[in-house]
Formats: sequence, structure tokens, C-alpha cells
Amino acid sequence: MIKTTLKTLLLAAAASVAMAGAASAGKLTIESWRNDDAAIWKDKIIPAFNKKYPDIQVEFTPTAPKEYNAALNARLEGGTAGDIITCRPFDASLELFNKGHLAALNDLPSMANFSDVAKSAWTTDDGKSTFCVPMASVIHGFIYNKDIFKEVGVEPPKTEEEFFAVLEKLKANGNYTPLVLGTNDQWEAATMGFQNIGPNYWKGEEGRKALIDGSAKLTDKPYVDTLASLAKWAPYLGDGYKAQTYPDSQNLFGLGKGAIYAAGSWDISTFRGQNVNMGAFKAPPPAGASDCYISDHTDIGIGLNAKSGNAEEAKKFLDWVGSEEFANIFANALPGFFPLSNAKVTLSDDVAQEFVNWRGTCKSTIRNSYQILSRGTPNLENEMWNVSAQVINGAMTPDAAAAQLEDGLKKWYAPHQK
Repeated sequence: MIKTTLKTLLLAAAASVAMAGAASAGKLTIESWRNDDAAIWKDKIIPAFNKKYPDIQVEFTPTAPKEYNAALNARLEGGTAGDIITCRPFDASLELFNKGHLAALNDLPSMANFSDVAKSAWTTDDGKSTFCVPMASVIHGFIYNKDIFKEVGVEPPKTEEEFFAVLEKLKANGNYTPLVLGTNDQWEAATMGFQNIGPNYWKGEEGRKALIDGSAKLTDKPYVDTLASLAKWAPYLGDGYKAQTYPDSQNLFGLGKGAIYAAGSWDISTFRGQNVNMGAFKAPPPAGASDCYISDHTDIGIGLNAKSGNAEEAKKFLDWVGSEEFANIFANALPGFFPLSNAKVTLSDDVAQEFVNWRGTCKSTIRNSYQILSRGTPNLENEMWNVSAQVINGAMTPDAAAAQLEDGLKKWYAPHQK
């Protein structure tokens, strides 16, 4: 009896110590794959938060990008993950939520600052639960070398017809690669090619949602036309573009040897580091288009570990991440990563500001392969990489490429089997 009582008291004491530790607001830890951002979090973001909440300590503890998903999953399963989880877009984070690792954040006040499109990467299919605060998107378009444009006597194009006319003049000049893009790694052909110009053809969110509900097919005219336009890029990509990797493209443009770079906004910082005198223009709409659309892709969010012992303190931090103050700090520390909230943001980088300005004149959409449509086999995103590169290389016709995309989706996705 005495032994049993002593054992009970010891267990109770241990539990009390554990609970005291769990309830302590002493330190919040943030899990992230952005290990290149550590200094920004330490020197700018966390100090700004602590001005409002000096009693809540925050530590940024990143993992190498390639290791993040596996390491995070292991820590969540083992109960050792941090309080705050940086969220990949769409299915990877949705799976964490479905397993009970991420908490729903519907009641977070700052969620009112985000549109449904902004939240789409971290919302359940039925739209009932949002589980990460949207932090930033990346925008697609074209970055151009202002010095080369001035030398050749061309202006940023406003229509697709003007776009190809500019490429012709640059090609005739002969001193520079007119359009910088390689097909060796494939993903650039889809991400900075197909997904860059395509929204103008399939009308952004309208077309993306029609693919999901099955009322549109990838063999429809908007997709064939997108691929046909992409095929016309080949004569302007320069010698050796089929063997050209993504770093090769960055170097080519960064060294002033290319005139136009098919871009993701994240490359702004890269070219700032190489002192490129640059400007930007959005994907030019084709003839007959009444509206313009941009790929404004949700890229990074931040959520709450459902088993955090510091949930209330973590929610204060997450709510602040949805604020105007955070949006301005983050956007200027990382030009090319754009806040997804409705906050008024003033950017110090003029090219980053140019990208953001397109939101005021065009309708935003996200990459059409990312939500739901890449959950099966074959994976639609990977298929788009492959066929986009093959179309540019002249190894596949636009019609055949569209058919391959649709046939692959039909194999596993019921709405396309009707």
C-alpha cells in the first residue's frame, strides 16, 4: 500500500513538472525548410514580434529543404516537433492536417485578411477548415534587361503579338539570347512557361476550377493553344537550350547575355545580387482577350502543431503573421515573395513592386496542377513538366501533349472519366 502510494505521488509529481513545462510560455519553436532565411527571422521578424509580446520567446529552427518533409513528419509522429509549423502548399500540408498534426485556425482573427484564393493552399477540399496562415505567394512573368532593350530599341510588350515582335528584333540583333529558358530540367518549361502564359488562355480561376469539376478537359482549345504558343518560343531560346539547366539560365541572364528571362519572382533577389539593370512585364494576353490573368501562386504558409503545449502563445504569433506589420517586413526582407493578405504593403524593390502592381490590373490564379489534380498516378504536375519541355523541343505536338495530359488524368481522376 505504501509502495503504491509512493509510486502514485512520484507519477503525479512528474506529471506536474511536465505540465508546467508544456504550459510555459518560455519559448516557441518554429519548424521551417527556409534555412536561408534564418538571419531574417532572427534579426527582423522575431524582434518585431517581441516589441508587442516581450514575454513570448521565439526560436527559428530550420531544416535543410530536401530533408524537411521527412524530418518534420518524424518529429510530429514522435511528439518532438516545434510549436509552429511552416507549411508547404496544398497536399503535403493537407495530409498533416488530416493526420491530426495541424490545428484548424478558422477562429484566428487575422484570417479575415485573406481571400479564399489566398487560403486555398491550406484549406480542406470542402472549404470548412483552414489550417495555416498564408504567408506569401510568388508571381510569374518576365524579367528583362533594360540596357539591352534600350540598345536594341524595343519596349516591354503588352500583347502576345508584340511579345513575338520584340523577340524577332532581339534575334535579328544577334548579340543576345532573346529569351532565356532551358528545357533540361523540365520544370522551368512548365512553371515559367506553361503556367506563366496559360492563365490568359484558360481564364485563370474559372478554367482551373473547371478542370477540377470535370467540366473542362486538358484537350480543350485553351490548353492546346497555350502549348502552341509555348512551341513558338524555341527559335528564341539560343543555342544549347535543350541542355540548359536552371542555374545555367540564371547565369546567362545575370551576366547580361540574355534579354528576357521567363521568370518566377523569387529570382529578383538573385539578379539584384548580380546588379542587373532590370524591369518586368506580365505575360502578354493573346489576341481577343478581354481580361488579363497572372499566376500568383500560393507558396508558403505557417500553422500550429495540434499538440503544442504553448497553443495560446503560438496563436498570438500566428495572428501577428497575418498582420500588416508582418507583411511589410517579410516582403521587403525577401523581395519576390509577396504577402497574400489584403494589407497595404510598400515595397522598396521597384521590380518586386512591378510584379505586385499586376494584381491591381489582372485577375490572380494559382498553378492549375497543384490542387487535387496531382494526387494520383500519373502525377499531373510532373506530366506537365515533361510535355511542356517536349513541346518546346519540337518532340511533341501541342495536340499530342494535351492528349497525354488528359489521358493521364483520366486514369485515376473520376470527374475526367465521364
